[in-house]
Amino acid sequence: MTHKANVAPETLRTVQDRLRGLRPRVAIVLGSGLGGLGKVLPNPMIIPYREIPGFPTPKVPGHGAELIAGELEGVPVILQSGRFHFYEGHDHETVVRPVRLFRELGAEVLIVTNAAGGLRMTLVPPTLMLIADHINLMWRSPLVGSVARGEERFPDLSEPYDRGLARLAREVALREGIALDEGVYVAVLGPSYETPAEIRMLQWMRADAVGMSTVPEVIAARAGGMRVLGISSITNFGAGLTAARLDHREVLDAGERVAEDLTKLVRGVVGGL
Repeated sequence: MTHKANVAPETLRTVQDRLRGLRPRVAIVLGSGLGGLGKVLPNPMIIPYREIPGFPTPKVPGHGAELIAGELEGVPVILQSGRFHFYEGHDHETVVRPVRLFRELGAEVLIVTNAAGGLRMTLVPPTLMLIADHINLMWRSPLVGSVARGEERFPDLSEPYDRGLARLAREVALREGIALDEGVYVAVLGPSYETPAEIRMLQWMRADAVGMSTVPEVIAARAGGMRVLGISSITNFGAGLTAARLDHREVLDAGERVAEDLTKLVRGVVGGL
């Protein structure tokens, strides 16, 4: 079987040179309004996307445009502040390019975070939800086409989110007094918010939260053998579940209100690896 390169050689070389020998063990993707985690790294190495070949600049409010590397709880990490979405017009290779880069750099664990809408009334925003499983309603896969080096053609997704990492996250949440729910995340293409009828359909499918990201990255990570932990910041109820009008600014504000708990949770998980 012919394999294609994970990332362009110039992309990998540029980032490796900027990391100055750091070999990240954990990669963390920061979702909308959740970029505060990058501020807790001591002496971080910051690489703007504009300096990385093949990395476009995100244009979504609440998303940064840089990689941040350093040590978190004594563990070498790399943070992606600003992800790439299908709804911005990017192809699937661009959307998952950072994840494939992280694996080339040596990362074995991927922690993905996102902002999502709640689909059940017991999931009261703002709160955090551990992703137990997902449903892909984007109707596309990042694995279409030639197989990337180091990835499986037909990866087993019976456990997309690592049970051991989830157990560790629950232990950290209990120890730190962090409210942590658990549920199924469903990914849609966006960028419009869902209609009330679509929300009812997703509830019928037994999904607990809905968003416009994450699933492509998880699929690519699992195809490459990475362990994955997923955490959603539930920032609002889905359309029709309350009288509130959905607004992206409110999504960002809600994300900021749980940012401290998310930071504690991620730090505890990384420190427990």
